[in-house]
Amino acid sequence: MRGLGWIKSIRLAEAQQMRDRIALLECELINAAASKGKSNLLNVGHELRSQKARLERLEHCIAWMPKRL
Repeated sequence: MRGLGWIKSIRLAEAQQMRDRIALLECELINAAASKGKSNLLNVGHELRSQKARLERLEHCIAWMPKRL
């Protein structure tokens, strides 16, 4: 069985992937706004809000994990 250190490293990697996805979505949002595609703009905006909320919850979870493992 793996310990808390393993779980924390998984969560940290997941948070980094989310940050990368958010950066990509922000670029897509800028491109969608420039192309005046309202449908795409709404879809990207919705996914961006969802990813930011998910990242916030994950960071809160990571913050409550023990610092030293």
